[in-house]
Amino acid sequence: MPSTTDRPGGSEDPFAVAEALQSVVRDTEALPVRDESAPDPATRDTVVVDDEVLGRRETVRVPSQRRPPERLRGAPLPVAVAFATIWAALLIYLPVTAAMGLARTLEGQGGLAGAAHAGAAAWLLGHGVPIGTSIGPLGLAPLLLTALVLWRLNRAGLHVTRAIGARRSGSIGSALLVAVCIGATYAAIGALTAHLTDGRGTQVSTARAASDFLLLGLIGSLIGALRGSGAVTTLARRVPPALRHGLRTGLVAAFLMLGAGAAVGGLSVALSGGDATKIIAAYHTGTAGQAGITLVSVAYAVNAAIWTTAYLLGPGFALGVGSIVSVTELAVGDLPTLPLLAGLPNGPAGAGGTLLLALPVVAGAVAGWGLTQRLRYGRAHAWGPGRGSGAEGPEPSWSLLIGAGLLAGPVTGLVVGVLAWCSGGPVGSGRLAQIGPAAGQVGVVAMVVAAISVIVGATAARVFSTSRRPAGSKSRASVNKSRR
Repeated sequence: MPSTTDRPGGSEDPFAVAEALQSVVRDTEALPVRDESAPDPATRDTVVVDDEVLGRRETVRVPSQRRPPERLRGAPLPVAVAFATIWAALLIYLPVTAAMGLARTLEGQGGLAGAAHAGAAAWLLGHGVPIGTSIGPLGLAPLLLTALVLWRLNRAGLHVTRAIGARRSGSIGSALLVAVCIGATYAAIGALTAHLTDGRGTQVSTARAASDFLLLGLIGSLIGALRGSGAVTTLARRVPPALRHGLRTGLVAAFLMLGAGAAVGGLSVALSGGDATKIIAAYHTGTAGQAGITLVSVAYAVNAAIWTTAYLLGPGFALGVGSIVSVTELAVGDLPTLPLLAGLPNGPAGAGGTLLLALPVVAGAVAGWGLTQRLRYGRAHAWGPGRGSGAEGPEPSWSLLIGAGLLAGPVTGLVVGVLAWCSGGPVGSGRLAQIGPAAGQVGVVAMVVAAISVIVGATAARVFSTSRRPAGSKSRASVNKSRR
């Protein structure tokens, strides 16, 4: 479309339009009339242009116009996916194999093949793949190893997104493509590992390994791909505010409850340190055996934190068929002598012990308080005003606070319930075939507790905590008053 004089280049800039109008609307001046007595222009002297003279003049070479730099093309998707996925698998498998090999060597059972086989079995177990043994199925996954797997897959998704040139593109499709490719590749690695590990003493299902590896690969890599491409912001803009804040607050409440469980469980084991030391010393297996027992306890520390969270919520957890460990009831039989189990209570909690049930409520209230503060000051100033915060904006509406609080309950219940389900599993086919909390009960209780406590905390922050202005800032009223 050709540009007009009053709107140059189709610009909508008001300053450009005003400048163009000034060039059009000018003061007119009268043209001078040619004098009749002046000589006719046709009779004036002409100048002859000599082409040879002009040709002998020095010339200056004008540099050619620079071409715009070509856009760097990213790495091929199959190459980036294969490299990142294999590297993520090796970074977890090799340390596990090294630890297993060291323990076997110190116990006089050395051998590279044996260490690789034992490391592969432990690595598969960390993905939730049951291992068939001589005493029955071993399905209690060490969730600390699972968390490390998800972290490395998250980094793989982030690296592949950068490698293919989709960084900060905001493309949801690119993030999904990366996650699907990494998940499929990781599933193939899991199926191959299970096929090579399956044998006498370690029976592994190839189909179960492929499905578990695929699920973990999709979850871990999708988180990294969404972060790398910036698609999280794109998704957040499409989600209603109440749902967006409810999801965030529910996750915060869930992890605060798990943090409370980890703190109580760790404190209980620390107070029972003498018993834990006796348990380790009871294993007459030398330094290697004691180190292995300690390593097993560390690997299942995340499981113990989730079990303690179920204990604080009320339903408790089981350590064998027909056993129960809760605030109001304790019934356990013979247990494995592990240092991690030294922190078990000696009986039902008394009146003082029931105060521990308030910790999940406090965790939900803190999450609700943070919801109100985040709506007041923005995500970057969740706990207090600062430069660029919304301290001078209106107070968050009650409908948004109540709606987000109600939605936070199901989110917390789903997260805690899924983690409770993942933390359990059988250890053989005998009495220890049932270990872990009842996921359904724990999820329902966590949902109710989170929904109520988040709303209470958000309401308390809305009513009793007034909006504060950033340090060093003054309101307009105070500035006008000082000027008067």
